[in-house]
Amino acid sequence: MEMKYPRIFEPIKLGDVYFRNRLWASPTGHHEMTPDCFPDPEVVGYYEAKAKGGVASVSVGDCIVHSRTGQSHVKQIHLDDPLVVPQLTAVAAAISRHGCVAAAELSHGGKYSHVPELLGGEIESPPFLRDGSGITYGPVAGASPSGHPILEMPEGVILEIIEAFGRGAAVARLCGFTMATVHGGHGWLLAQFMSENDNKRKDRWGGSFENRMRMPLAVIDSIRRHVGKDFPIEFRMSGDECFDGGYHIDYGVKIAKALDGKVDLIHVSTGNHEAENGFVITHPNIFMEEGANVKFAAEIKKRVQTPVATVGALSDPAQMEEIIASGKADVVQFARQLLVDPDFVNKVRDGSEDDAHRCLRCETCFSNAFSNRYHRCAINPRLGVYVDDKFAIPAAKPKRVLVVGGGVAGMQAALTAADRGHDVILCEKTGRLGGVLNGERNIPFKFRVAEYLDRQARKVARAKIDVRLDTCATPELAKALRPDAILVCAGAAPVVPRIKGIKGANVLSAEQAALNPELVGKRAVVIGAGFVGLETAIWLAMLGRKATVVEMRGKAENGNTVHHVAVSVQLEKYKIPVELSTKAVEITAEGLSAKGPDGKARLYKADTVIYAAGQRPLWDVADALKDAAPWVNVIGDARSPRVIADATREAYFAARDIGAF
Repeated sequence: MEMKYPRIFEPIKLGDVYFRNRLWASPTGHHEMTPDCFPDPEVVGYYEAKAKGGVASVSVGDCIVHSRTGQSHVKQIHLDDPLVVPQLTAVAAAISRHGCVAAAELSHGGKYSHVPELLGGEIESPPFLRDGSGITYGPVAGASPSGHPILEMPEGVILEIIEAFGRGAAVARLCGFTMATVHGGHGWLLAQFMSENDNKRKDRWGGSFENRMRMPLAVIDSIRRHVGKDFPIEFRMSGDECFDGGYHIDYGVKIAKALDGKVDLIHVSTGNHEAENGFVITHPNIFMEEGANVKFAAEIKKRVQTPVATVGALSDPAQMEEIIASGKADVVQFARQLLVDPDFVNKVRDGSEDDAHRCLRCETCFSNAFSNRYHRCAINPRLGVYVDDKFAIPAAKPKRVLVVGGGVAGMQAALTAADRGHDVILCEKTGRLGGVLNGERNIPFKFRVAEYLDRQARKVARAKIDVRLDTCATPELAKALRPDAILVCAGAAPVVPRIKGIKGANVLSAEQAALNPELVGKRAVVIGAGFVGLETAIWLAMLGRKATVVEMRGKAENGNTVHHVAVSVQLEKYKIPVELSTKAVEITAEGLSAKGPDGKARLYKADTVIYAAGQRPLWDVADALKDAAPWVNVIGDARSPRVIADATREAYFAARDIGAF
């Protein structure tokens, strides 16, 4: 069989372990564990889905080697808790039974081990830490942002933790893992000891480069003693910490040279989790180019003999092939891409890459992980319910299903219903599928959204779905079609602010502006500091327009905290003013009159005023159809305007429920 991408599907051998290709799942943790921090069946399903999807290795993240001092949050695997062995064995078995290498990421948070300051607080800690003995150590003494003391790590504790890394690797091997990933990046403990800025010690563990490398190299030696030379060690490092106060690529090269020949794979990531601006580079945000961090791995690859892995914003198989073929790296790793589509690698291998969803980099996954410790993805409704989905009940009896609306929710609902054997009719009032998100097609940093809409539309076209464009699903039409079930996915419409002059010739909605950028003048004022308003202002700035955002609330508050950081960086980059506690009063030919926080009137001169004041659900459509079928469900923005993740998830489960009773 001739392969389109032969290089990424070449096997590679590290130590005594064979890897079937060069595409690996980088380390990710999982919050949905038991109260005692044991992996539950959903965690097993999460890692197994990646292994089944075709990658050569799946790394289980957040395995803490020294829980008393090393936990950064409360839901991490404790390799020093003997009771975790059966559950961790189940995880390793679920990965390896699909021909995939199971790796365990050995980690310690160092000065970012936040759990000790939570002990005795609102958040429960694991049973063996509930005596309140947790202490936060760093290379040197200091304090956390909340004032919790950080003690300088004594040499005795350093030696204890070095030994804990070795014992942790031995536990991982006992459980069936066949590779250890040492976390030496992103600002965690080993990175802190390697850092010139963090490590100001005067003893043999600091003061010179050789001394700063003493602990990570001792950790590698400890692991070798416990698991042998043929058990591969992957060392994860930041090639460049990418923030003021962090080290840069020249120092990253120096670290890599010190590791050369001592580990089996140098995994080059970037950034620092605890530096706000560094975090959105470690996990490249929507404003960064594809494969934004490959250059750091490529620079290190030139200077070492050890194989090198790259990671970060990689979802294009052609780019991955080029990375391997050109020698920029030996292995390509990704994390979010496999949350979006765990079957990505298999689809690329069998030539159906066009069906593989690509990560939108919307940060829905991280935002939910931080806010409620729950795995979600904007466009993969199965994430977080792999166990439930594995045992989905087939349709008891095929039904006739009418889907009203061809946006994100409508397309997902139609696809899921058709996949379950129902007779599906999809009515869309416009001439194009995609709904309100079609308005983002001209925005360059949203190109993955446009690709997603087109991919879903192609799937709809191939499926057994009767698609009727330019068709309003009136009650009369619905009754004539005689559906057993109706899924109302009619979406929402922009809220038009009640402001004098809102119907003026110089006024556009954010959607109208995105669809018709030529209508926007050189100076614009955007009403509303939600993501739509802020992103509209950024896009206009990219086009060379001057934009100001006016917001009546006291702060630009958006639910997705991680994406908000990325947006804030762009606002600063383009010098976009965001006027808070400022109420729009009147729109004139000169611009927008508003009242600032001091109550004084102010004129924001503008050629164009754009409103982004939210969306209102089209409940009238739902109300009109409520009696047109025995079973009617309203989902997505038609119920309540929210985000893509809500629409896809509700659509998937609503469609799956049809015929299951």
